[in-house]
Amino acid sequence: MSAYKIEAGTGQHIGDRAEQQDRVALFGAPRAPGYMMAVLADGMGGARGGSIAAEQAIRTAQQIFESFSPLTDDVEAMLHQIAGEIHTVIRLMTLSTQIRPQTTLAMLVLTPGRGAIWGHVGDSRVYRFSGPNLAERTKESREVAPAAGAAQDLIGKAGEPPRLAIGRHADLKAGDAFVVCSDGLWQYCQDGEVGAAVFTHSPRDAAQMLIHKARERVTTGDGDNCSLGVVKLLALPKPKPEFQVDKLDRAV
Repeated sequence: MSAYKIEAGTGQHIGDRAEQQDRVALFGAPRAPGYMMAVLADGMGGARGGSIAAEQAIRTAQQIFESFSPLTDDVEAMLHQIAGEIHTVIRLMTLSTQIRPQTTLAMLVLTPGRGAIWGHVGDSRVYRFSGPNLAERTKESREVAPAAGAAQDLIGKAGEPPRLAIGRHADLKAGDAFVVCSDGLWQYCQDGEVGAAVFTHSPRDAAQMLIHKARERVTTGDGDNCSLGVVKLLALPKPKPEFQVDKLDRAV
């Protein structure tokens, strides 16, 4: 059983763009008590293309997660299914319309067995913190293969579905935290700043603080959409004693 309780929240800012093309959401699973999912999609593809792709990503993730059952399904296989179905639907949109929707994707699932499984495509990130300290984070394809330059994987691009990079961590404990975020946040906030904000504040307050910090650092007047989801594991309150010891009279 979990030795912690989960507290989570999200935050978004449109930046200097004409449209918010990021989407972020938190879900429970009706058929899997104790499981939760955080999903972030950073859409792109011209006017309305990005928002359509991101909305489709969130909708598909929610639909598949709501049908997930740990008795018959595997979390990692589910994450691959979500990414594959998003890609298929977006490619069908591309064939039938004039828009070219594409999206990045970051997904995180926490299990009641103190486990975490995450997957990502593109430059939206998943961070894992131990207290205020960065334990690990996902890497973009250009970090893994520098020769690729600025190119990145995107769901919805022509060709085969992009590879979903998977990460895992077992034995979660109180004090651990996760952040899913778009590049509109992480390009302006250092890893240590993200960890400190999440460690010292509630998820909602940490999200607002980090968005404010990112916006302050935009100097070009062309700041990107900025979105994140924060998941913190908090210590359970100590149970109150259910008995009372009466004061004894002094023996004579």
